[in-house]
Amino acid sequence: MFGKKRYYLDWAASYGNPSSPHTEGRAAKRVLDDARTAIARELQMKSDDIIFTSGATEANNMVISGITAKHAMDTGVSPHVLYLPSAHASTVKTIQGLAAWGIASDPLPIKNGEVDIEAMKKLVKPETILVSMDFVCSETGTVWNTREVKHALPGHVYLHVDASQAPLAEIVERSRLGADIIVLDGAKVGDTRGAGVLATPRTTAMTPLMYGGGQERGMRPGTENVAAITAFARDLVKARENREAFTKRSRSMREDFIARVASISNLFVNQGQNGVPHILNISLTGRDTDYLAALLDEAGFAVSTKSACESDSDTGSRAVLALTGNIARAASTLRISWGPTTPSAALPALAKALTRAVAFLDANTLAS
Repeated sequence: MFGKKRYYLDWAASYGNPSSPHTEGRAAKRVLDDARTAIARELQMKSDDIIFTSGATEANNMVISGITAKHAMDTGVSPHVLYLPSAHASTVKTIQGLAAWGIASDPLPIKNGEVDIEAMKKLVKPETILVSMDFVCSETGTVWNTREVKHALPGHVYLHVDASQAPLAEIVERSRLGADIIVLDGAKVGDTRGAGVLATPRTTAMTPLMYGGGQERGMRPGTENVAAITAFARDLVKARENREAFTKRSRSMREDFIARVASISNLFVNQGQNGVPHILNISLTGRDTDYLAALLDEAGFAVSTKSACESDSDTGSRAVLALTGNIARAASTLRISWGPTTPSAALPALAKALTRAVAFLDANTLAS
C-alpha cells in the first residue's frame, strides 16, 4: 500500500536500533541474534545466557556488584567474596571497593602457581556467595585451575571467571572452565573495541546496576553496539579455528626468544604451572624496566611493564608478586605478548634490542 522508497524518520533513536520495530531495527536485531548464538556456541551455553556489554571491565563490575547487592537486599546479610589477587584490576578493585558497603573479601591463596584448593576451603564461610578469578592472567599468561576451584566450592557459591585473555590459545567452553559466569572481551580476541560478554543463566541472582531500558535482559540498558558485537563473534569463531596452529607457532616463538636472552644476567621468567605461550612475563631484577620499556619503544618495540589498566601505578606488578611472592621480581617486570598477525621476525629482533638496552642500562647505572 506504500511506495518502495524509504525515508529514515527515527532519528530520535539510534540508527538501526535492534529494539525498534521497523525494517532497519528488525534487520539489526537479526544480526545481533546471530552474533549472540555464535558466541553462545563457543561457550557451550544458551543464547539467552549472553549479555552484551562494552567490554570485560564493565562485565566484571556488573557481575561482582550485581550479585553482592542482590544478596544483601534479599537476605539483609552482608556477603563474603573470594578473589584471585593477580586478577585484572576491574575484578580486584571492584571487590576492594565493596568494603565501603560492608562487604568482606579475602584473596585466594596461591601455591606452586595454582590456587591452593585446601587452603581455599578454609576461607569459605556460610556467607560466601562469590569467587572471582581470571582464567588466563593478563600479565603472566598463567592458566588458573578454575574447574578445580568450582568442584571444591559449596553449591550456593558462584564462580565468576574472566576468560578475556584465553580464546586465542585456550578452549573457553563452560565445561572446561567450570564457571557459573564467564566474561569475554572483543579487544582481546581481535582488533574490535567496544564489545564484551557477560555470560550467565537467568537463574543467577543478580540485580542491574543501571536502568533506562530493557535491553540485555534488563541488565545492561542502552542500544547494543551491533557492528562491534558482530565483529567480536566473527573473531571468536576465527580464534577457535586457528587456535591449534597459533598455539604451536607461539610456543616455538616463546622458546626461541627465551634462548636468545638467556645470556642476560638476573633475568627470570614469571609463569605458573600452566600457561598460554603468547604472553611472556620476565623480570630483570635490579633494572628500571620502565626505562627499558621506553628504550625499546624508541627502538620500535611496544612492550609493557604491567597491565595497561595499571600502567599509571608506581608500584610493581601485583600479578607477579601474587604469583612469585618476590618483591624484586615484581618491581622489575616486562610483559611481551603477541597475536596471530605478529610476524615471526618480531621476537628475534626484540631479543637483540633488549640485550643491547640492558647492556646500556647496566653500563650507565650508578652504583648505590
